[in-house]
Amino acid sequence: MILGEELSAQIQRVIREQRHAGRILEHGLAPRRKLLLVGPSGTGKTLTASVLAGELGLPLLQVRLDGLITKFMGETAAKLRQVFDATAKTRGVYFFDEFDAIGSQRGLANDVGEIRRVLNSFLQMIEQDRSHSLVIAATNHPDLLDPALFRRFDDVLHYDLPVQAQIAKLLKVRLASCTEETTQWARLAKAATGLNYAEVARAADEVLKDALINRRDCVREPDILVMLEERKTISDRLNDKTVL
Repeated sequence: MILGEELSAQIQRVIREQRHAGRILEHGLAPRRKLLLVGPSGTGKTLTASVLAGELGLPLLQVRLDGLITKFMGETAAKLRQVFDATAKTRGVYFFDEFDAIGSQRGLANDVGEIRRVLNSFLQMIEQDRSHSLVIAATNHPDLLDPALFRRFDDVLHYDLPVQAQIAKLLKVRLASCTEETTQWARLAKAATGLNYAEVARAADEVLKDALINRRDCVREPDILVMLEERKTISDRLNDKTVL
């Protein structure tokens, strides 16, 4: 993962505390294990959950909120209770993606009664949870979350779009072994400003596939630039549709 120093330090701190959880618990303290990840899509939130699971040797269990939410009163909360019961029985990393689906502010005009009840249930369950599992929630829209949620998490990790230096580093990791020595990574990173990590990685993969199809041993800078610009065009169109 290519992240900023502050965010990287937060993730490393979670890993250290989990690895020394026994010692921490012996002294009446608790290791960080309830995390809220906020930031734009494609910036590493899902990958963070995967990395934590891998580093700690735990299974990654993704909770599909679209499968939890139903129109029947009480059914969604009951399913949520099953998830939290599982955290005590099976230690793992429980990842709630697109968390704003149930974590939206209770006062929103378009809120419905069932979602309010689910949110209240989640607040109670996460506060009462004393398991040794990691509970991770991620959202692209922190402004929609109920303020009461933030207090229930041990740490809030903020994700941002990559800066030029991070874009250049990601491109090098993906492509340096098969590019010309004269490739100007800084110039390419400048052209890719505004893309998220996932989009930059996808552009790099597209360049590699194109080189393989055309039987080229070397990836050229103009080819990389074309793919980055293509991803920017696609991203801009998607953003325009989102605004509309």
